[in-house]
Amino acid sequence: MEVMYSYDRLFSFARSVFVKMGCTDADANLAAGVLVSADLRGIDSHGVARLSGYVRLWEAGRINATPDIRIVHESPSTAVVDGGAGLGLVVAPRAMNIAIEKARICGTGWVSVTNSNHFGIAGYHAMMALEHDMIGIAMTNASALVAPTFSVERMLGTNPIAVAIPAGSQPPFVADMATTTASNGKLEILQRKHADAPLGWVQNADGTETVNASVLKEGGVMLPLGSDREHGSHKGYALGSIVDIFSAVLSGASYGPWAPPFPAYVPMPQDMPGKGLGHFFGAMRIDAFRPAEEFKSHMDRWIGRFRDARPAPGHDRVLVPGDPEREMEAVRRTGEIPVFESVANDLALVAEKFGIVL
Repeated sequence: MEVMYSYDRLFSFARSVFVKMGCTDADANLAAGVLVSADLRGIDSHGVARLSGYVRLWEAGRINATPDIRIVHESPSTAVVDGGAGLGLVVAPRAMNIAIEKARICGTGWVSVTNSNHFGIAGYHAMMALEHDMIGIAMTNASALVAPTFSVERMLGTNPIAVAIPAGSQPPFVADMATTTASNGKLEILQRKHADAPLGWVQNADGTETVNASVLKEGGVMLPLGSDREHGSHKGYALGSIVDIFSAVLSGASYGPWAPPFPAYVPMPQDMPGKGLGHFFGAMRIDAFRPAEEFKSHMDRWIGRFRDARPAPGHDRVLVPGDPEREMEAVRRTGEIPVFESVANDLALVAEKFGIVL
């Protein structure tokens, strides 16, 4: 069963919660916008479904509502940003803006972030570059839930990568993906539906295949993109590792099995090598490579040709990365957003906690 809310209602509620947590009005607006953008784009696992989790992290003293976000090291085109243990929903856009400004000056800008928290959907941050005629890149490490190929031990997070590329008359190319076969959020959605997971998403603690969507609660693990060696899981493992290194080893955040867990009730790892979660952002000015309008006209041709590709039997069209999310946003922006009843119940508890009307 689902409960329907308008975008404005969810945004206003999330904003009020962040204010109650002690965020400034500006940071609360920013955090709410990033959070609810996930619901708008149909990535329901990373929107208001995560709100109670942020509250619990704040209650546990792991989120600083008024962080000192600052550059701790930089060159003309690079920077390391300390997020001050702030909401990743606030730290990440600030860091991406630094990357964009460095790209404006130098042609490209690269920012690695330490001492942060879960930053919502990676695509939001990558897409910030689009209005500047830049390519945006965003990635983050995350709670260790994923076993490397040939292992049963949780060593990596779902470690998403997002790339946003502007076009001309066509909508932008926006790839936003986990480096696992499926994101943890999709498992959580299956749990709410009391449904099984497809084979290849997760495995039991002993390494055997399973369709149990709740297996993480029983010591199981998620699998890298590709599921097993025969289907290319070594490539997903490598991609997740790259995200971990760029985001955390490069910045001074905690990495691999030491990445801070998102659930506040999970104990923090021992002997953590860094501070908080890490992110990595890039901005590349198109005209640092070729004239922007020329590039965008060729992106239009690229996108148009892929849209015109002959569909396989049983399919009526070929999608370009970003199409499903953009189409969902067009519907939900002026309509209503469905929220699982269990999530709505969580929101009601948050509303009661802070004395806010949902």
